[in-house]
Amino acid sequence: MKAIVYHGPNAKSLDEVAKPAIVEPGDALVRITHTTICGTDLHILKGDVPSCTPGRILGHEGVGVIEQTGSAVTSFKVGDYVLISCITSCGRCENCRRGMYSHCASGGWMLGNSIDGTQAEYVRIPHADTSLYPVPAGIDEEALVMLSDILPTGFECGVLNGKIAPGSTVAIVGAGPIGLACLLTAQFYSPAAIFMIDIDDKRLATARRFGATHLVNSSAVDAAAVIAALTEGRGVDTAVEAVGIPVTFELCQDLVAAGGAIANIGVHGVKADLHLERLWSHNVTITTRLVDTASTSMLLKTVAAKTLDPAPLITHRFALEDAMDAYDIFTRAAETGALKVIITP
Repeated sequence: MKAIVYHGPNAKSLDEVAKPAIVEPGDALVRITHTTICGTDLHILKGDVPSCTPGRILGHEGVGVIEQTGSAVTSFKVGDYVLISCITSCGRCENCRRGMYSHCASGGWMLGNSIDGTQAEYVRIPHADTSLYPVPAGIDEEALVMLSDILPTGFECGVLNGKIAPGSTVAIVGAGPIGLACLLTAQFYSPAAIFMIDIDDKRLATARRFGATHLVNSSAVDAAAVIAALTEGRGVDTAVEAVGIPVTFELCQDLVAAGGAIANIGVHGVKADLHLERLWSHNVTITTRLVDTASTSMLLKTVAAKTLDPAPLITHRFALEDAMDAYDIFTRAAETGALKVIITP
């Protein structure tokens, strides 16, 4: 089969590799119908994720059709259309019982990291009964790919960890796909103001269409000063870091109000300064999190009911044989306007 293979920092290729097989009784073999590229894949290619080693098939998002199941799989059968969660969970270990599926003793973020992933014609899914979701009839399968990772990540790591509440003020630093996913799901809680901060006016314009109340181009103005002026000097109740570089995490520290929260979503490959000399007395909560996908079932219902529409996040579509072009377009998002790209084997 064809698959996108990681060969070390800044090296990837579309290769012919062996088709995966059932290994454990709880496995399912899924034929991929749609997958995508995540910002985390770009962090892997930068060398920021040492747990992903050369030779690994990339990708942790997608939808597909069950081709084969192990003897212990009871919730799915051959021919079922399924949503693949980016997090693999056994559902039984201590961390799973706490709802912290990202730290499952025999799972967690495995796909495209510690085991081969979804940017391929086929993928093996461990713990299939608790790591796959049935696709409702009539739903847009391409849009459903957004539920593999970015929507639950934006919601859990940004909205829930950031304690976004009715009437609150929110600043989201980074108007890429994950920041926009946070923006979409933040509106479940009716904040009074959502400030979107980025250096790309095209992405900021998209954020306006998605519901941002204020746009700040931090390459043109002092974002902290602008938001201070708009909040009467107080700052925001929630500052969400959705990029994964030191300057954006440090900006969040300049934006947050006393008693507020900084919710980190970004994947960080290098250290960032924490200014405790200013924040020690500010009653600020700083959270980090790897998505648990505990919210996927709820988000799936909102998409099925058409109260949440992730389809506008998709900007480009490619066949698997054109995956290198897809990566090029996604990597040069500032030039190409790419948000999420769909890859179809």
